[in-house]
Amino acid sequence: MTLEQLQSQLMALSSQEKAQAIQMLVASLSGTWVGIEKTPNVMGGDACIRQTRIPVWLLVSLRRQGATETYLLEDYPDLTAADLANAWLYASANPEEIEGAIQRQAAA
Repeated sequence: MTLEQLQSQLMALSSQEKAQAIQMLVASLSGTWVGIEKTPNVMGGDACIRQTRIPVWLLVSLRRQGATETYLLEDYPDLTAADLANAWLYASANPEEIEGAIQRQAAA
């Protein structure tokens, strides 16, 4: 994809989607993600929701299995809607990492 093609797609996004795209680009350049932490020796160093042991890959896996955001927020009371938004953003920017973690867990 060329930058010119990307520009036309970016311009077609809603204001909220543009803000998310900017957040994703800044996070990917800086290597830091709002609300997402990787801590050695905690959940195997996988990306987790801030100050929890809830890995992003688990939330993505549950979502693929049909869990709604309402269900996730009820089942994990420490989570907020912002946490889920951060998890989805992180997962969309790091698909290989998330898929690899899901596959490792499935094989375990």
